[in-house]
Amino acid sequence: MSWLVTGGAGYIGAHVVRALVEGGERVVVYDDLSTGSADRVPAGVPLVVGSVLDPALLERAIRDHAVTGVVHIAAKKQVGESVEQPLRYYRENVTGLQTLLEAMTACGVDRLVFSSSAAVYGMPDVDLVTEDTPCAPMSPYGESKLIGEWLISAAARAHGVRAASLRYFNVAGAAAPELADSGVFNLIPMVFERLEAGDAPRIFGADYDTPDGTCVRDYIHVLDIASAHLAAARRLTDAPAGTALTLNIGRGEGSSVREMVDRILKVTGQEDVAPQVTARRPGDPARVVASADRAREELGWSARHGLDDMIESAWQGWCHRRG
Repeated sequence: MSWLVTGGAGYIGAHVVRALVEGGERVVVYDDLSTGSADRVPAGVPLVVGSVLDPALLERAIRDHAVTGVVHIAAKKQVGESVEQPLRYYRENVTGLQTLLEAMTACGVDRLVFSSSAAVYGMPDVDLVTEDTPCAPMSPYGESKLIGEWLISAAARAHGVRAASLRYFNVAGAAAPELADSGVFNLIPMVFERLEAGDAPRIFGADYDTPDGTCVRDYIHVLDIASAHLAAARRLTDAPAGTALTLNIGRGEGSSVREMVDRILKVTGQEDVAPQVTARRPGDPARVVASADRAREELGWSARHGLDDMIESAWQGWCHRRG
């Protein structure tokens, strides 16, 4: 197999590329470098710079590199930004996927691992979110991922595409400092940024119906996300035509925001800092924790890394970027 990884120069994509290469797969990276970096692409792995909205370049990349499967990670992924720029998100995430599927079909490529998101669930009122929990996304970003899953399922039925849609939960950590997330959009880097500025970390709401009053989430190491992609790619290699899997990729364990902040303060040596509790953010559900049973059954995969690994490796990456 030869895998085209769209978004392979980004934070998650670079980890997936590394996992595929170490797993003995041939890989080609396709990235527009709008948020990714060519420095993240391993030596010897070809890099095609371009947009998933460019059908001619996609087809050329697939044919030139004898691609037999695609891992589609390239997407816009900020919830707040998607509310402000819904047309851009639908164009990049939905039309981009449509363009990719058309290029795959034109070239006879029928295996696809798709980067989806727990954002498709919205605010589920359940202890554990299964793949059968009703989807009610609350942002254009979440909507674009759910529509992407629908589009892939339709392509599986009509064109025999073999696909796995992986619904990520809260991704953190890094395999190496140079591969760390450069964005400040999630809890761990947001706390790092506050601490670096000499400010107290913020906790948005402490009056939820949870054990300590703060939101509970399922955090997963990016290395486990990467290994799930490798397992999904291998699962599709001999899968019947029309296979369309939808799988949660999480640890199946909930951690509260307060617990995470306390752990971050300990790792960074700033345990004397008191977090600041502020008002709730609109749209934050009290609890979103994955059931990862189906991924274990379908892929033989389960998460291996814990919270401290995530936080410590993320902190090393944060320090590395700041010299």
